[in-house]
Amino acid sequence: MAEDRRGQRPARSTGGGRPSSGKPSSGKPASGGSSSGRPAGGRASASGDRRTGGKPTGDRRGGGKPSGSRQGSGQGRPARAGDWKRSSDDQTPRTQEQSLYDGPDLPPEITGEELDRAIGAQLKGLPEKLANRVARHMVAAGLLVDEDPETAYQHTLAARARAPRLAVVREAAGEAAYAAGRYAEALAELRAAKRMNGATAYLPIMADCHRALGNPEQALKLAKSPSVANFVPEAKAEMTIVEAGARRDMGQLDAALRTLELAPLTSKSRAPWVTRLRYAYADILEAAGRETDALTWFHRTHAVDSDEMTDAAERAEALEKRLGV
Repeated sequence: MAEDRRGQRPARSTGGGRPSSGKPSSGKPASGGSSSGRPAGGRASASGDRRTGGKPTGDRRGGGKPSGSRQGSGQGRPARAGDWKRSSDDQTPRTQEQSLYDGPDLPPEITGEELDRAIGAQLKGLPEKLANRVARHMVAAGLLVDEDPETAYQHTLAARARAPRLAVVREAAGEAAYAAGRYAEALAELRAAKRMNGATAYLPIMADCHRALGNPEQALKLAKSPSVANFVPEAKAEMTIVEAGARRDMGQLDAALRTLELAPLTSKSRAPWVTRLRYAYADILEAAGRETDALTWFHRTHAVDSDEMTDAAERAEALEKRLGV
């Protein structure tokens, strides 16, 4: 099931390169990850000020005084700009498209300069103010994608509304949507990015989106893409995890295990992708009823899991109690 896939989901950034999500170059999470958003269809100023319509509080027809005119002095002063502010009761409610375009509030300390230079270079074709606003939303998305993926996704939507034809923006929107569990949206955005730049690094995430949407057969098709053979080890491992997960979804536990056994499970590397491979293997071993083997591989997972990205230690302890070890 899509909701029971701990250790089986690919990392948001694959392909061994920079995160596509627009994370700041400082290394703080910026999904992958992020570059963002879905077109809102509305138009607005670059400042994001979408207030429209409404009349000033003073009635200017028929010589009536504006609400801010001086009274009792025998002569009213000329109206000034401040006299014509509308009361909060007259504010036109913002439409969904307007809110989407504006996006969540941007902290003033985010300037846009934090964006990775390689990503920022792809915004150079935009007008300066527009590029800066897109960059700020992408940086904000990257900073939030792990702790608050839904808000990160909304930031990417605001960026996408302003620059829907930039692959890096669509990529970020896809990664943020994926982190937020919006798999259909993630798949659509990553497909769009792939059409724009031809990149194949998105394939593991796209395949996992198919799994989450109940289409494991489509996930397997992507896993068999010729380009996978040229992936860097990290990306190849991520696709292997998704492929095994798709086999598991289809009830093919033996095939899932064989898929993982062809991967470098015994690699001496302590990279996160090795941890994730081993965890996925141990998890499916347990599901297949091979609890003693699963215990061994949970221990092997924990041995390389220096960042404690999995619950391999707890899983091993539970198995030991059940097996009376």
